[in-house]
Amino acid sequence: MDDQKMKAILRETFDTVSDGYDGKALRFFPLAAEHLAGMLNLAGNEHVLDVACGTGHASIAVARNVPNGRVTAVDFSSGMLCQARSKADALGIGNIEFVKGDMQDLPVPAGAFDAAICAFGIFFVTDMETQLAHIASRVKPGGRVMITSFEENYFYPLKEMFFARIESYGVPPHPRTWMRIASETGSRDLFAKGGFRDIDVQKRNVGYSLDSADEWWEIIWNAGLRRMVTRLSPRDQERFKREHLEEINSIRTKDGIWLDVGVLYTVGMKPEGR
Repeated sequence: MDDQKMKAILRETFDTVSDGYDGKALRFFPLAAEHLAGMLNLAGNEHVLDVACGTGHASIAVARNVPNGRVTAVDFSSGMLCQARSKADALGIGNIEFVKGDMQDLPVPAGAFDAAICAFGIFFVTDMETQLAHIASRVKPGGRVMITSFEENYFYPLKEMFFARIESYGVPPHPRTWMRIASETGSRDLFAKGGFRDIDVQKRNVGYSLDSADEWWEIIWNAGLRRMVTRLSPRDQERFKREHLEEINSIRTKDGIWLDVGVLYTVGMKPEGR
C-alpha cells in the first residue's frame, strides 16, 4: 500500500474514532501527557509545536506549563481537532492554536519554535528519520524535540490475544513499524542518527486495571485496532467480538484486567547551527 493511500485510511480512521478517543478506558493518553510536559523542563514562556496532536492531551499538558508562552498544535484529522478545541475551551485554556495540517508537510515556519513534541505519532510514518528531521526543522537551534512511543510489550497479553484471534479470521497483521522505537536502544538510535545532543530516554508505565472486557473493546474500537476489525463482515465482527471478549474475561482477576502501558519518552537537543 502506498503512503498516500495509507494516509487517507489513517485520516478516516481517526475522524471516525475521535468521539470516543477520550473515553475512560483510554485514559493512558492524558496520564502519559502529564509526564511528557514535566520532562521538557520548560521555563514557562516558550512557543511549543505539538505534531500529530490528536485530541490535545499533550497540547493541554504543555500549555499549562507555559502560562506566558503558547502551543501550536497540528493534526490532519478534523474530528480530532474538533475534540481538542472543545476540550481546551471547556478547560479555559486559551494559549493553544489548533491547526489542520499534515505532519509530513507541517504548515508552520521553519525555526520558529523553542521546542516540539510528537506524542504517539511518529511511528505512523515509515521513514521516521525523515519525519524527525522535518519536525526538528521547525525548532530553533538549541531547542528540544521529544517523542513518545509504546514499549514493545504494551497491552500485553491483551494485544497478543487480539492479533492471534483476528489473524485466525484471515486478517493479516499491520506493518509494525512502531517496533523500531519500542526499546530504549531503538529510540536513542533514531535521535542519534538525527544528530541530536543530550539525548535522554525515560520509561514510565501508565497502566491500570480495566473493570471489564468491555473496556478493552472500547480501546479496540476507538483506536487503531479498529481498522483490523472493520475488515470483517458485520456477522464476523459480532462473532469475533464475542469470542475475543470471552478469552479476555478468562484472564480477569479480582482486581480486574490489567492493561500494561509502558511508554518511552525520548528527548534531544537540536545542535546549534542546524
